[in-house]
Order: sequence, then C-alpha cells, then structure tokens
Amino acid sequence: MKTLSNMKVIKIALLTAIAGATLISCNMKPPGAAESETAGVEKKVQPVKIMALEYRETAVEQRITSSVVAFKETYLSPALQGRIRSVKVEVNDRVKKGDLLVEMDRTQLEQTRLQYQTLKTDLTRMDTLLRYGSVTQQSYDQMKAQVETTQLVLNNLEENTLLRAPYSGIITGKYFNDGELFSPTPNTPVGKAALVSMMQVDPVKLMVNLSEKYLPLVKEGMTATITTDVYPDEQFTGKVFRIHPTISAASRTFVAEVKVPNKREMLNPGMFARVRLKLGEAEALIVPSIAVMQQTGTNERYVMLHENGTAKRVTVQIVNRHDDQLEISSPEIKGGEQLIYAGQSKLENGTPVNVVAD
Repeated sequence: MKTLSNMKVIKIALLTAIAGATLISCNMKPPGAAESETAGVEKKVQPVKIMALEYRETAVEQRITSSVVAFKETYLSPALQGRIRSVKVEVNDRVKKGDLLVEMDRTQLEQTRLQYQTLKTDLTRMDTLLRYGSVTQQSYDQMKAQVETTQLVLNNLEENTLLRAPYSGIITGKYFNDGELFSPTPNTPVGKAALVSMMQVDPVKLMVNLSEKYLPLVKEGMTATITTDVYPDEQFTGKVFRIHPTISAASRTFVAEVKVPNKREMLNPGMFARVRLKLGEAEALIVPSIAVMQQTGTNERYVMLHENGTAKRVTVQIVNRHDDQLEISSPEIKGGEQLIYAGQSKLENGTPVNVVAD
C-alpha cells in the first residue's frame, strides 16, 4: 500500500511538471519579439503632400446674411379724432409724393376758414381805424394775435384733414373705410394708430451686422454686392450710407445700413439676402479648404503641419471663406511652416510622414 501511495505522488508530480513546461513553452517568444511588433506599428510612415504657409495680401471681405427692408415706412393718421370722408387708395396702389390718400370730415375746417376770413377783414378795418386814432394799439394787437392764432388752427386742420403721401411709394395697409370714425388708438400690427400705411421700395436698404473689429474699416460709400435665393442669377449693387455709432454689448457687433436701388422692384421688404462687403486689403493665411479638418463631435478646426519628418496638429480659427479656400488664423502659425494638404486625414500628432512629390 505504501508503494502504491508513493507511485501516485510521483505520477501527480510528473503531470504537474509537464503542464508547467507546456504553459511556459506556449508563452515564450524570441527576445524582443513584442517590442519589435509594437515598434513596427509606431514607425509606419505615412505619405503626404505639403505646401508653404505664407501670409499674403488678400481682400478683406465679409459675407453676411440679412433681410431687405423698406427704405422708409410710414403709418399715416390725423392728429385729431374725426369722421373719415373718403379713403382714396387701396393696398398695393403706387402713389407719388403729394398724392391725396385720405380726406377727413371738413366741417370744422370750413368753420375755422370762415372765422379766419372774418377776423382778417376785421383786422383790416381796425388797421384803418388805428391810423385815425379810433381804436387803441392794444385792441389792434389783440385782434392781430387772434388772427394769427386762428391761422395756426386752420393750417393744422388742413394738414390733418387732407392726408397726402410724404414720398413716392406703395400702399401696404388700409385700416379704415369711408364713413368710419377714426380714433387715435393703436390698430396696426406694430402697435401704431393709422388710417393707411405705406413704404418706399425704391430704393430699399439692408441692415448689416458686423463684428466690432471691422468698425475702423467700414466707411460710408463702400460698395456692397447683394444676392438672393429668389433671383440666383442676379446681382444687386448697393452702398453703405449710414453707420450706427454704438456696439451691441451682447453680440459685439454694430450695424451698417446699405442702400440698394430698386427701379424694377425686384427686391421686396422681408426678402432673404446675402451681402458681400469688401473692407480693404490685409495680410492673411489662405489655405485649401480640404486642408482644414474638424474634430469629431466638436466645432474645433485644425490643420496638420510637417515638422522634422513628423505631423504636428495645430488648432485654427476660420476667418473667412473664398470659394474652395479658407482664410485661417492661429497664434501658433507665424509664416513659413509647411502645411500638409494631402494625406492628413490619417495622421495624428507626432505621426512620422514622408513627403512625396505632386
């Protein structure tokens, strides 16, 4: 029994030794094999194409979206409450400056006109009596003041009884009909009281919001090019005619107004428009748009530079777009660097690269 027990112990020891030797042999590799494989991955060289990065003179342009706005918009109403005798226009009517738009009840006007004529006649008589000493200077002055006051009232009634177009334009709203009583309470979508509304649509204007950094560059008289989705094959030309002096604290922008001739009335208020404004010349970095990449899931843009045989990642900001090219800026780019513009999509910071010819 003792011999049998010893044989079992020897058998177990032998099996254990064989299993250990097998495990060791399976895990063993030639010295440096793992390091060699890793090094092979790390040292894989990527072919790339490069170009020189240089600052050069280029047009400083801003491309902004905006909306067409009427050059003038007016809500016409009399200063006094009264009955409407006749509204002479309808929506979409073209009117010229001075055309009669609305006639109010003229009863009070005619009464005041008669009173004014009577007072003028009395003043003429008093003038004769004054020369002969039949009336005092004080009585004459009082009558003269009454005539002048009545004339002012008459002029005011004439202005508020006959409403005329202040400029040539188009009628955009009619809010009362003949015979209705006008009351100066808000009755329009913009919260103003009006009988009719009108716009000047030749010219029109665009309100352009620009970054505060361009304030020293924008001047009155600068030319702007306007395009629209409605007329994709048409270009309209306007000029900056007014620059607002304040900067919005929320957006850090200011407003420049662009005046655009509109003889054919193709541009309608409210129409979406794109404005291209040339602000001068400046040195800038212009690169192919394919060279600028975007970090997945973020708005971060970057480029890859060739530096001593490796790729270097540099974060950039897009300043402007010029068709298939981009104007970029970065404090890390001083000029003279080598930009990788082909093969950059497979690169990471520090990846070895091999420059190949075009």
